[in-house]
Amino acid sequence: MTKTRFSPSLMTMDLDKFKEQISFLDDHVDSYHIDIMDGHYVPNITLSPWFVEQVKKISNAPISTHLMVTNPTQWVDQLIEIRSEWICVHAEVMNGVAYRLINKVQDAGLKFGVVLNPETKLEAIFPYIELVDKVTIMTVDPGFAGENFIDSTLDKIVTLRELRASNDYNYVIEMDGSSNKHTFNKIQKANPDIYILGRSGLFGLDSDIEQAWNMMLDDFNNTTQQI
Repeated sequence: MTKTRFSPSLMTMDLDKFKEQISFLDDHVDSYHIDIMDGHYVPNITLSPWFVEQVKKISNAPISTHLMVTNPTQWVDQLIEIRSEWICVHAEVMNGVAYRLINKVQDAGLKFGVVLNPETKLEAIFPYIELVDKVTIMTVDPGFAGENFIDSTLDKIVTLRELRASNDYNYVIEMDGSSNKHTFNKIQKANPDIYILGRSGLFGLDSDIEQAWNMMLDDFNNTTQQI
């Protein structure tokens, strides 16, 4: 089994401890996950390209930007300029622009990811699945922290692993939503490459980020069976 990769969702961090938390996490995480929501694709409005810039000023870890927006085209150029290492777009808004966006991001030397909502079937991305660098499976309804975990979404992760192995695809597989001590075991059985950690899995465990990180690792190790 390959090393588990953790990607904290900075939407759920303590912004009054921004520098303190980033400085600690930089030595422990594999990447950061930054949600950008436009208030249309989902009803919430969260972080922005400006926030990505602020993180990059003090961090060396790769940033994965998750666009929950109705018009991804208007955001991609700015994120390319900022050099967000991963730019991830929902499959539900890619019809008609998928190849253009994938080419634009990858031609800039960055990586392109596609995100699927719980209701969206994997078949929706089959026309371009061999081109993408990452597939993110939403394990909750998108738009807010603290949503209920949807067990059936894990089947997509299993299928993605099978497709990757049988077709020599190169994408990594990421799960996003309610990853914590109550769900680690079932998620690990599906075996994604990257776990996104939010408030319930990391930032809400303790006000001290080092304590919270150690508690998360204990939760993970105590509730999963390493293969």
